[in-house]
Amino acid sequence: MPTPSMEDHIEQIYLLIENKGYARVSDIAEALSVLPSSVTKMVQKLDKDGYLVYEKYRGLTLTTKGEKLGKRLVKRHELLEQFLRLIGVDEGRIYEDVEGIEHHLSWNSIDRIADLVQLLEEDTRLVKKLEAMKEQ
Repeated sequence: MPTPSMEDHIEQIYLLIENKGYARVSDIAEALSVLPSSVTKMVQKLDKDGYLVYEKYRGLTLTTKGEKLGKRLVKRHELLEQFLRLIGVDEGRIYEDVEGIEHHLSWNSIDRIADLVQLLEEDTRLVKKLEAMKEQ
């Protein structure tokens, strides 16, 4: 089971590969606001745990296991952003709030939030009620 820090690294690596076609240690460090040496240590651990393949000076690639988890982590993040937006959380708080809660919810809780988001999107009356509650 990956730690929150491992998840952050896998998620960021997945996003970098999706957006740029590659992920370098320096890019990961910049995105996560950590030192490159910290990223190198984590990448080595993720390699050992089978989430990616790391070759010094050659870069890294996600394994099937790492890509599957990366995709799931990105979807979790996006779902939580969508949920907070739907319930009326101020846009300026959403990213920080998601970062604070995403590692502390079980996958079962994430699935139930996904069900609730789907319900809210299908029934705009519920969203309007939430918006009215926010204005009170």
